[in-house]
Amino acid sequence: MEEVHHTEHVPQWKKKEVEDIKELIKNYPLLGVVGIGGIPAKQLQKMRRDLQGTAVLKVARNTLIKRAFDESDNDVRKMDEFIDVQTALVFTENNPFRLYKMLEQSKSPSPIKGGVVAPDDIVVEAGPTGFPPGPILGDLQSVGIPSAIDGGKVVIRETKTVAKAGEVVSQKLASMLTRLEIYPLEVGLDLRAVLESGSVFTPDVLAIDESRYFSDIILATRQAFNLSVNATYPTKENITTLISKAAGESRNLGINAAVFEPDIMGSLLGKAQSQMLSVAAAAAANNEEAVDDELKEALGARATTAAAAVVAETAEEEEAVEEKEEESEEDAEEDGMAGLGALFG
Repeated sequence: MEEVHHTEHVPQWKKKEVEDIKELIKNYPLLGVVGIGGIPAKQLQKMRRDLQGTAVLKVARNTLIKRAFDESDNDVRKMDEFIDVQTALVFTENNPFRLYKMLEQSKSPSPIKGGVVAPDDIVVEAGPTGFPPGPILGDLQSVGIPSAIDGGKVVIRETKTVAKAGEVVSQKLASMLTRLEIYPLEVGLDLRAVLESGSVFTPDVLAIDESRYFSDIILATRQAFNLSVNATYPTKENITTLISKAAGESRNLGINAAVFEPDIMGSLLGKAQSQMLSVAAAAAANNEEAVDDELKEALGARATTAAAAVVAETAEEEEAVEEKEEESEEDAEEDGMAGLGALFG
């Protein structure tokens, strides 16, 4: 019996779709595979418009995406494993980190539907709802949200976790969360992987804490600066500090070694005067006649200056204590007023 061979006919639009994807791969240095599950068509169109000028979003059937990848070079074929249900492609000239950040920032809160698994714990916070008394009170209590009527409004009496991560949300609870304007889901383009120059980047690599990295860089810069100064390693950034440090150390050395230089003569004379007065004070303590009247006058002036300094320091401490007491009294008054306000509404 003669064998019959059937030739598969591929529609022209499918061929064109594959060629369009291959052309985009050639024209852009970065290729991203994203998930679009759960995104309404209207919102997806808005995302496409928002990306204009920054990136190109291409939605196509998975079979066509895979065929385009398989007909491209080996690096592109690495992205086959990231093709899953409801897949789209993103093409851009931005770097992978910027693309990830841009897509994450474009995500928006969305209500959850009945039968959907909660991605995280869903918590309803205590407080007023704005609903007037009515059937809503029973509806809230029926889904495990403790509620009551206060001041003519329905209020949630305590913060309650109504669904834990991994639990299926019932239709009744989903409807109530929407009425309370609680949107547990985040809808947006879910980046699965990015290909750039043959390297594949996944979200766990791209999700970086910029503020932490910035703080680490500042800390590393400060530590490097201190190390270079302490090691006396001159650079453009630390040369002013090194010169200032060297000048201070040489000045201290000159004073301690009693080197007679014009720049430190004032300090040397002051040091000598202080030492002389200390010796005179010690001598006068043993014998008042050991010092002359001029020295006694100098010692008296020194004692007066020291006493004045002590008095000034004591006055500053007392003033600081008084200020703290006044602040404590003011805080106590504010707390008391707050308590009265809470008591009388």
